[in-house]
Amino acid sequence: MAKKAKKKNSGGATIALNKKANHDFFIEERYEAGIALQGWEVKSLREGRVQIKESYITIKEGEAFLFGAHIVPLSTASTHIHPDPTRTRKLLLHRSELNKLIGLVERKGYTLVPTAMYWKKGLAKLEIGLAKGKKMHDKRTTEKDRDWKREKERLFKKG
Repeated sequence: MAKKAKKKNSGGATIALNKKANHDFFIEERYEAGIALQGWEVKSLREGRVQIKESYITIKEGEAFLFGAHIVPLSTASTHIHPDPTRTRKLLLHRSELNKLIGLVERKGYTLVPTAMYWKKGLAKLEIGLAKGKKMHDKRTTEKDRDWKREKERLFKKG
């Protein structure tokens, strides 16, 4: 008897990346959070019409919120719904994770930055980076290191 082939789920499919976060911050830890979305927003995410480059995360009254994420409404959206592309969206985290993040952000001066948005088992997830800001000289050294690694790879490849 032949074994049945497993269905491929939509897990791991990237919706949006925030490449600017790695350039502007030292990301020390990463967390996964769910997002409270409306129906039209999910449809727009499936089309890949989201931008998280200018977004940020704040914690108010013991809950995490995503500000500034721009989800473009589809033209086929319902007529009785008035979509707000930049509305504040609640992030769904475990209480222990939230308590840890609150302590780090308030006491140690960390920042919460969205780094990626992706599908996991049919649900939209947001990857949050616990980050410290980079100074200008830090950005320059990062670029120098990246250029040197690229040049080193070229030299090894040639000879």
